[in-house]
Amino acid sequence: MTSSRKNLWYERFMVSIAVVNLGIVGFDTSYVTLRDFWLRGGISIGPVTFQVPVPPVVKWYDPIKGIEPHRDSEQYLKSVEDLEAKLVQSGLDSPETLTVLNDLQDESSKMIDGNWFEVAGKSGNLEKIKNRIRDRIGMKSSRQSFETFWDKDYLRSKGVTQELAFFNQKIKPLLSTNYYRTTGENGLPTDNFWLIDSPFVLLFGAEFLARTFYLTRRYRDRNLKWPDAMLWRWYDLLLLIPIWQWLRIIPVAIRLDQANLIKLDRIRDQATQGFVSNIAEELTEAVLVQSINRLQGDISTGTLTRWAMNALNRPYQDINQRDEIREIIDRMLKITVNQALPQVKPELEAVIRHVMEGVLEQSPVYQGFKSIPLMGAVPSQLNEQLISSVTSGAYSMLSQALEDQVAGELVSQLVKNFGRAVIERLQDGDSLDELQSLLADLVEEVKVNYIQRIESPMVDALPATQS
Repeated sequence: MTSSRKNLWYERFMVSIAVVNLGIVGFDTSYVTLRDFWLRGGISIGPVTFQVPVPPVVKWYDPIKGIEPHRDSEQYLKSVEDLEAKLVQSGLDSPETLTVLNDLQDESSKMIDGNWFEVAGKSGNLEKIKNRIRDRIGMKSSRQSFETFWDKDYLRSKGVTQELAFFNQKIKPLLSTNYYRTTGENGLPTDNFWLIDSPFVLLFGAEFLARTFYLTRRYRDRNLKWPDAMLWRWYDLLLLIPIWQWLRIIPVAIRLDQANLIKLDRIRDQATQGFVSNIAEELTEAVLVQSINRLQGDISTGTLTRWAMNALNRPYQDINQRDEIREIIDRMLKITVNQALPQVKPELEAVIRHVMEGVLEQSPVYQGFKSIPLMGAVPSQLNEQLISSVTSGAYSMLSQALEDQVAGELVSQLVKNFGRAVIERLQDGDSLDELQSLLADLVEEVKVNYIQRIESPMVDALPATQS
């Protein structure tokens, strides 16, 4: 048998013990809540009760939880048993039977007034008892209903056997669920689960020490220390803590995956994706907001303007023997002239027509020429021809300039000098302060409207890590 196969069988053996321990922890955690089921072996859904055969778990496990029979409830049930015995021995009208009936009436009143079920947290069962006895007798008062129920005349009229059968089927099971739980010196309800859990904790503790020691020997070349090895197996520590035992589901699940009994790849990928999504969202927003805040500060203090001026004054370092500015301008001009201008030619002519007509309308010569009979349409025709000539000439000039090497260099130099001139002129007067204030406000609006509205679905679209 190979070493890897031996390790696999060992992992499966240990995880089977961990699964058993987790099952015991789950049983212990739910025992008090499900004690009625273990006591009666049935599940009640409305008026229907489903009986399930169960072992005498209550007899075995009540001492672990410090649960003892409730004395008053037990005495009440014992009085009912005495009544049944007296009825058989001496009949309904005997003094002994009447004494037991009187005792049951008194005990019923004490049960209702004292709420015997409060300590066990089962006041709901008392309400069920009161509702059932009221329905049986037909009275609004549960106390008077019990007094009537344990009266010899009522029992004679309704039938003793029938009424005692009702009590044993509907009232006795609810009374049997009541209990008293002792309190420890720490002020908490008694819980001796540690007696059952200790052997498992000792076993897992010994295994944890052995595993971590083995890891330090195996990875000695990496200088792995014992504390580091313990952190490596951090999830096994959850098997050792005496509180929050439900957390043991984490090491059990990991060990089941290591033993190749289940696959956690999908769960791990989803958990990683969710974690990365949350971190990425917060980190992205924080970085962008900090960058925008830094940009706002540089604009308000004039640092950005000073940087731009210093950049223009410093010698430009060309790292690839290419004039990127010229190529960008050349590319943009070609797109504008060859593709954009032909599509907007009618709109461009309309703008030029509007401007020229506005200028000519103010000329006395033009107005006089329009007033000559048969000559009024000539200015408009000349205007249309002039507009057509201007646009065609400008388009032809731009097309030729794109093919001219010298013209391209002149345009590139024009753009560089234009940027320098604009920045230099902005330093005169109040224009720079006003522009800086406007830019700072614009950046703030961009931050509020766009940067701080980053939504997690953008990051949730990240593909999960494939294993």
